[in-house]
Amino acid sequence: MTKRPLIGVAVIVIKDNRVLLGKRKNSHGAATWAFPGGHLEFNESIADCAAREVFEETGLSIKNLRFGPYTNDIFTADNKHYVTLFVTADHDSGRPEVKEPHKCEKWQWSEWPPKMQPHFLPIQNLLKQNFKLPK
Repeated sequence: MTKRPLIGVAVIVIKDNRVLLGKRKNSHGAATWAFPGGHLEFNESIADCAAREVFEETGLSIKNLRFGPYTNDIFTADNKHYVTLFVTADHDSGRPEVKEPHKCEKWQWSEWPPKMQPHFLPIQNLLKQNFKLPK
């Protein structure tokens, strides 16, 4: 069987010039800080995936979705390969809650670029691209 990269969608939720980050647990990237997100499902639009994942993981609603950039993320130690599609969105309503405690320890609003360490590989690769939050 030929292995192929998976498609991940990471959502950069912005509120008051800060971004929402969660501390991952129990999967690749455990103990790193990451945006909410997950796998793009078959026949699902990127926008629908972004809204679904944010709501499932945090309980938040988002608006004003913008697409791009992307990163090519090879997790050598875990033998995983993802292309991560980033979606930038504005916070619409709700307060972040840990809705999947088996996957996330906590949610926290952070400046960009984030000072908390370590970063999940897609964020590391996004920082290498010198990504700036949209104005």
